[in-house]
Amino acid sequence: MNKLPFYVGTYTSGTSRGIHRSFLNLDDGTLSPPHLVAKVDNPTFLALHPQLDVLYSTSEVRHGGQREHAQALAFKINEDATLMALGGLPTGGEGPCFVSTDLAGKFVFVANYASGSVTALTLDAEGRLQQRASTVQHHGRSVEPARQEGPHAHCIMTDPSDQFVCAVDLGLDQIVIYELVRATGEMRDTGNLFMANPGLGPRHLAFHPDGIHAFVIHEMASQVSTCKWDSQTGTMSELQRVSTLPKDFSGTSSTAEILVHPSGKFVYGSNRGHDSIAIFDFDVSSSRLTPAGHCATLGKNPRNFRLDQSGAYLLAANQDSHSVVAFRIDQHSGGLIQVGAPIEIGSPCCIKFFMPKS
Repeated sequence: MNKLPFYVGTYTSGTSRGIHRSFLNLDDGTLSPPHLVAKVDNPTFLALHPQLDVLYSTSEVRHGGQREHAQALAFKINEDATLMALGGLPTGGEGPCFVSTDLAGKFVFVANYASGSVTALTLDAEGRLQQRASTVQHHGRSVEPARQEGPHAHCIMTDPSDQFVCAVDLGLDQIVIYELVRATGEMRDTGNLFMANPGLGPRHLAFHPDGIHAFVIHEMASQVSTCKWDSQTGTMSELQRVSTLPKDFSGTSSTAEILVHPSGKFVYGSNRGHDSIAIFDFDVSSSRLTPAGHCATLGKNPRNFRLDQSGAYLLAANQDSHSVVAFRIDQHSGGLIQVGAPIEIGSPCCIKFFMPKS
């Protein structure tokens, strides 16, 4: 199959009305015209079931504390890559901004940014959302009064062993680590915390293929931490921290997404303001990131980007210029080369590639 489908989540306050589908041509990097496949209010983050052809989406809304409006939604992916709604469940908080699944496909996890809470939802055998298994409310604040006046959960995912759940909280400058109780979906507090320096604002987390290293991107400070992950104890410790910006940059910028190349040799992070993808070489033996340059995303505010499963292409979602741009990845240097023409989608903010599983 030389055309790989992908889905784009959006903000719907402008021209977009929900989730769009397009195709990446793996031969030349061109993108097909996007099509609306599901009408959803603010489907700002997407996830795929690990074994089934099912897509999950947040509906990132706030309605004056009426939390039933903020939902996680499930969609069956049809043979032609269109979507069929499978229903949804309230996320137990406000402003859900991140959704993921465990590796076994038994649970969906949601980070509620506005209310500073995280939730686990159970799945049935067909990938439908069943019930809310647990919600944990974070408490506290950090040093920046405008952004860290309280907890703001921004990312939640299981570790590579599927035993622990890591919740990244920008408002607390912490990653809170829970034990996943597989029989019930309870997220049991381990007492383990990754404590970022005050004011860094950790946003997203990515694990290295070796299961030993992890990378945390700090939104407010435009930095990346290289960390050691211990799957036996559920602990994370910082080994190194580097800037995502060029040394001569003097403007205002923040970060958004961080991803590791399937080879494990490169790490990428997005800069919003500098409007670029920061490229890093990663040496496993020394556990060190080395800055390897920047690539402009040819748009404004690259909130999200995604690598295809082979690591051949990177797609960048420019939220404020309403475009998705394709780049070919140099497999030797990790560098990015723009290919094809951008496609226009209103306020794109999450991309997920899809490979049929059935």
